[in-house]
Amino acid sequence: MNPVNTAYDVLAVFCGPDGRHGNRLGVVREGRACPDEAARQALAKELGFSETVFVDDPERGALDIYTPGVRLPFAGHPVVGAAWLLDLEVLDLPVGEVWVRQDGEFTWIEARAEWAPPRTLRRYGSAAEVEALEVPPPGEWLYAWAWEDEAAGRVRARAFPGRGDGIDEDEATGAAALLLTAELGRALNIAQGEGSQIMTAPGPDGVIELGGRVRSLGHGPLPG
Repeated sequence: MNPVNTAYDVLAVFCGPDGRHGNRLGVVREGRACPDEAARQALAKELGFSETVFVDDPERGALDIYTPGVRLPFAGHPVVGAAWLLDLEVLDLPVGEVWVRQDGEFTWIEARAEWAPPRTLRRYGSAAEVEALEVPPPGEWLYAWAWEDEAAGRVRARAFPGRGDGIDEDEATGAAALLLTAELGRALNIAQGEGSQIMTAPGPDGVIELGGRVRSLGHGPLPG
């Protein structure tokens, strides 16, 4: 039997045009290093990323996703990050098969808005209003957004999970981008957080392409 890989990868997902920023993601390539849900939840909490993904089958792309406090059937930045890292054409998630394509510096996945957990999408009058927001108290998962250039589909957004789990603001949020794209019914170029970029493009039958840049930030040893 092959030894279990006891390291995890750290990725930045939805990086800006300069390659900086992006949402940090932990990827445990060998899920058997944490064989049960309780161990995975504990590790996700200890690592402290907004999400950590466990790869249960690298050939099928079977993924299991956790925030520091809950397990998720789907989340945008973990799936885009894992798609880039595993270099597969399709991933296997609890919501179903997720198709992947690479296009230059962008990794794209095909997803559906109904896969995303509920979010409050709140429109503001200007990008400056969004940028000036203080972190709200826990209780509501808020996606604050405003048009930067409506004709060009350019959006300024910030995300506040409101879970009280130490993640006060999400640097880049693919699931919320899916919901906003479905609500507006058009392709979007979203600038989120301190400098991240998320691209979306609606397709047929409710499918939405979600894309961004991914880069590796290195590796870390699993605790224990």
